Amino acid sequence: MTTVPISVVVLTFNEERNLPACLESLAGWAAQIFVVDSGSTDRTTAIAAQFGAQVVAHPFETHARQWQWALASLAIDHAWVLALDADQSVTPELRDAIARGLPAWNGPRSPVGAYVNRRQIFRGRWIRHGGYYPKYLLKLFRRDAVSLDEEDRVDHHFLVDGPTVVLSGDLIEDNRNEADIRVWIDKHNRYAALQAREEEARSDRSTRAAHLLGSPDERTRWRKGIWNRLPLFVRPFLYFAYRYVCRLGFLDGKEGLIFHFMQACWYRLLVDINRDELRRRPASRARPESEVAESDVVTSSGVFPR
Repeated sequence: MTTVPISVVVLTFNEERNLPACLESLAGWAAQIFVVDSGSTDRTTAIAAQFGAQVVAHPFETHARQWQWALASLAIDHAWVLALDADQSVTPELRDAIARGLPAWNGPRSPVGAYVNRRQIFRGRWIRHGGYYPKYLLKLFRRDAVSLDEEDRVDHHFLVDGPTVVLSGDLIEDNRNEADIRVWIDKHNRYAALQAREEEARSDRSTRAAHLLGSPDERTRWRKGIWNRLPLFVRPFLYFAYRYVCRLGFLDGKEGLIFHFMQACWYRLLVDINRDELRRRPASRARPESEVAESDVVTSSGVFPR
């Protein structure tokens, strides 16, 4: 396998179940690999060292701040960076697409970012319907052209100032830590409180460039604008019906029923309940955000519809 002049950064926290597949997909291909760990107590750092990755420790605050620190502080050797979570791995088709593209992306009008197609795996099944595939994430970018939205409390979104492309091949996301559904539930219960705060904070402000016919991120922001205007406690059920019926989520079988219901309805209902409590609760009684964020150290992504 030919080495590609690219730096890969992976965020970790207790990822011994997920990290081997991630690093195996990069071995012998990426010229430089960093693992930024936020205090793992399992074999995560030993596995990273086994694959030749450079392990750097840094305390976790939020995903956005962790990525900001990593991009600003790591000794990154290459212009292009691939940003991964530990439960994500690169398919051979995606590796080939990146290897073909990089040599040509050096002119004044060349892209500064690239979207990749995420293939979501849930309890061993590829979730292909319900509007969940294809789903494009900006994961590859020039280090000198990227920024992050600091207001993101739950997920993280890379932003680039310049042209982008969409690559062939998939990025597989398979969080083996969530084989136990209780882990998934506990994580999303924490995320719901953070998501509610984020939605409340953004509700009175205009959304960054949002267009139905724009880039994948601009289309997502357009959909979020509509979502935020829908009435609380009604929108989770509308969204589940849309995904499960209109977008054929029922074709994903038993795992699809669990995933689409829990992710589209149950989780959104928790967010709405938290938003309602924030509106009812006097400011003096509001739970400090640091108490919520401190427990949010899971490096999975994609909790809001993309």
